[in-house]
Amino acid sequence: MQSLRITGGRVLLPEGEHQADIILRDGLIAEDGPAQGTIDASGLLVLPGIVDIHGDAFERQLQPRPGVDFPAELALRDTEAQLLANGITTAFHGVTLSWEPGLRSRDAWSALIAALHARDWTCDMRVHLRWEAYNLDALETAIADITGGRVHLLAFNDHTPSIIKKLKDPVAGAKYSDRAGMTLDAFRDLAGRIAARSGQVADGLDRIGAAARAAGLPMASHDDDAIAVRQAFRARGARICEFPMAEEVGQSARDAGDFVVMGSPNVVRGRSHLGWASAAVMAEAGICNILSSDYFYPAMLRAAMILSGRGVFDLPRAWALISANPAAAAGLTDRGTIEPGKRGDIVLVDPAGPTVVATIAGGRIAHMTAQGVSRFGVA
Repeated sequence: MQSLRITGGRVLLPEGEHQADIILRDGLIAEDGPAQGTIDASGLLVLPGIVDIHGDAFERQLQPRPGVDFPAELALRDTEAQLLANGITTAFHGVTLSWEPGLRSRDAWSALIAALHARDWTCDMRVHLRWEAYNLDALETAIADITGGRVHLLAFNDHTPSIIKKLKDPVAGAKYSDRAGMTLDAFRDLAGRIAARSGQVADGLDRIGAAARAAGLPMASHDDDAIAVRQAFRARGARICEFPMAEEVGQSARDAGDFVVMGSPNVVRGRSHLGWASAAVMAEAGICNILSSDYFYPAMLRAAMILSGRGVFDLPRAWALISANPAAAAGLTDRGTIEPGKRGDIVLVDPAGPTVVATIAGGRIAHMTAQGVSRFGVA
């Protein structure tokens, strides 16, 4: 079907919510005209497709248990189904390229990149490179993939110091050694050798940052714990602040005109699982202006609806946190809002749930629930 009319729904347009019809033609939102098929969306919200700027739940498909690995292509097929079922039509996979063996290794990185490029996907799945600062052995691989157009967003990560601290506790340390497929003692030895490279880290950050700037990539810093840390990454070109560990760090980023990303699970659960800043409070204060799936895809829709029901946000402002704003931060001007000429990425939502009834990606029906099949008369 090359054209589709969605009628009767409450449509979220740039100017607000309106009862309106939408025409999708050749993958895009059209001005008007005939359509080959019609969906009656009466009683449903018709919303822009969700843009997830940072999600790493796909790792559970790659390695559902420590040391139990599955092929990247199979993992991505299941991940795509989850994304579309949750209204996510653009997904930036937060792929960690670390010095750790196993799940976050250079081999795992290369396998995932190859699988992503081996076929066309219905969901627009992109690569958010989470670059571990101490992973100097993989620096040339990362730069080559950036230069070759295989990376769509670069994030500066530096988890090595915190890993070193956690390795003192055998229970906490086992999380890392099991994921890497190593004994705890062997992993501690490896981590010690990696930590000894601290004097070379700044140069590596400069090099990969320069490659990203040359490629025109958006850049982010991750888990900033102090204003000075955030400012240093901004100086390297990172205009996205991901998961600031304190409210004042996020406020500093917003004061500088940067995007601030928090996790949707934080909103849904009412708190950070690590005891950091509250995403809902920061959003309502105007500090956080993007919500991501972080580690749980279903949280994005639910978080937007929770915020729109708390009294500070209306639905347009809440939904922008998961559609228009992340699209803008990623430089994707062709999506995030329902406007003629933009991608036909639409999610139909039953507000009573709230639940996704159908997801349309690139103008085509990509997911439909049993409720949708019944409503729309699909045989």
